[in-house]
This record gives sequence, C-alpha cells and structure tokens, in this order.
Amino acid sequence: MQFDDDAKLDPSQVEDVRASGPRAGGGGGGRGLMPGGCVLPVGGKGGGCLLLLVAVAALFLFQIVPTNFSGDEPQSPAPSASRPEPQGSPSGNLASRCRTGADADQSEDCRIVGTVNSIQAYWKQAFTGRGRTSYTPAKTVLFSRAVNTACGAADSSVGPFYCPRDQKVYLDLTFFDTLQRDFGAKGGPFAQAYVIAHEYGHHVQNLLGTMDRVGNDRQGATSGAVRLELQADCYAGVWAGNAVRTGFYTQPFTQADIDEALSAASAVGDDSIQRRSQGRVVPDAFTHGTSAQREKWFSVGYKSGDPARCDTFTGGI
Repeated sequence: MQFDDDAKLDPSQVEDVRASGPRAGGGGGGRGLMPGGCVLPVGGKGGGCLLLLVAVAALFLFQIVPTNFSGDEPQSPAPSASRPEPQGSPSGNLASRCRTGADADQSEDCRIVGTVNSIQAYWKQAFTGRGRTSYTPAKTVLFSRAVNTACGAADSSVGPFYCPRDQKVYLDLTFFDTLQRDFGAKGGPFAQAYVIAHEYGHHVQNLLGTMDRVGNDRQGATSGAVRLELQADCYAGVWAGNAVRTGFYTQPFTQADIDEALSAASAVGDDSIQRRSQGRVVPDAFTHGTSAQREKWFSVGYKSGDPARCDTFTGGI
C-alpha cells in the first residue's frame, strides 16, 4: 500500500478515544458482551446476534453489534494482545499528525485515517453514480480496552465491529496482533484495510436497508447472517478494486497486498475457527461463512469492482 504523498487526509473521519475511553472491567454503563457467549439483542436494527465466537481467546471478529445487549453481566474481559499504549498522544491529536498521504506512509494511525478516507470516498462516488440517496459518512473510533457505544458497552474481546445505531466503526488496534499471532493470518497493512473495509460494508448495508433482510435467520450455512457477512466481504473487495480511483493511492494494490486480505479472510472463516477451537466443523452454527467463501466473495468484489455483483442473498453462496 503506497499512499499518494500529496493526498489530503481528513482526520475528522476518525475519533481517537484511546487516552480517554473506559478501561476494561471498569465503568462504562450498560451491559457489555460476555466473552465466550453470544448476547442476543433486545431489539433494533442489528437484526440478530451476528457475532462469531473465536477460539479459546474468546474474540468476536468482523461483526455487527446489535443495538442493545441483554443477558448476564459480563465476565472479566479476555486479555488484549500486547501493544504499547500511546504515549503523549491525547485524544484528538490525529488532526495535527495526519495531514497528507506521506503521513499515512509513516504512521499506523495515519494509515488508518487514509484507509477510512479512501473507503468513504469510494462509497460516496458509488452512491452518486448509481442514483442512490447520498452516502452518509461513518466515523471510525479507535479505542483501547473498552468503549461506550450507542449499542452498549464493549471491550477489546469484541474485536472490530459496526454499531448501526450510531453508525460508527469501532476498532482496537490490538486485534491485528491477535489475528496474526493466534490465527495464522499474514498480517500487514492491507489485512488492516480489509477488516476496516468489511466494517464499512456493514455501514453500506445499513444505509441500503439490507440488514433488515436477516431477521431471525442468524445461524446456519446459508443463513441470512452468513449472507450479510459475505456481502460485506464482497464490498470490501469492491473498494479494493476501485481504491486507486479515489485519489489516495499512487497505484493499484499489489498481489502481495491482496494476499494479506485473503489470508485474513481465510483465518476467520467459520470452519477454520471451529476446527481450531473445538476440533470439528458444525455448519448449523455458522454465522460468517467458510474460509473459502470469505476468500471467494472478497475476490468477486475485487475482480469485478462492481457492488452489483455482491448479491449474496440470491442463489447459492
């Protein structure tokens, strides 16, 4: 991933609350997610518990958090992967550090700002070009340990997620260390970009009303939940295929970049996770799709560059 050094970044699309967010296990109000269990919603647009239980570490990957949590009080959160806490980096200083593509090439935080900017620039263009209602931007919130959201309180064990109620993507960067260390993904900048683009795929689904198609069909190999997640993977690929046109990158992504995304997609397939965590595959419990399906639908989006090709709700998947 090589940013255009002269590209102008918009850090207002990313909120950094890592220095001010509630600590895991501390206050925060509301009910949290219980590590090791899927908490069903009271109601709202989440459409169900679209969460993927991940191995012994009890992480939930690539998900939509329903608008309300219910169930038992949360247990102590699973420990986060080690990453140095930001030093001398108070909330909100992204504006002074992340101004151009050159900054994005030098800093992980600024790279995320640039990635978010590019993803949203693409979807703004896509909505306009297809005569849809205008695209509503969604902020990404960088947090550490725990965070309050309009969907409830969550901690780092949740992994990256999108909250439909406040239309924000939430991201603890320690997730990427865990993805590489514990689940065998290659890691790298484009693995991060894929995860972020997947979450923004959920934002697009929210804007288009696609989430409502899931209803109570929340588990199973051909369930609405699986179809929704695979479409988000496809949307991530569509952005990747069009990213250079957004003006934030100097050239299309390399095959090495795409391989990072495919590796991340494969690592968090339902079948891969189940084999690692319980030694067997149970299709009736699928919520996100197999490793092969996740790779397939990212590739469909990437090679076509066309969101219309991402209709995972029709026919086989």
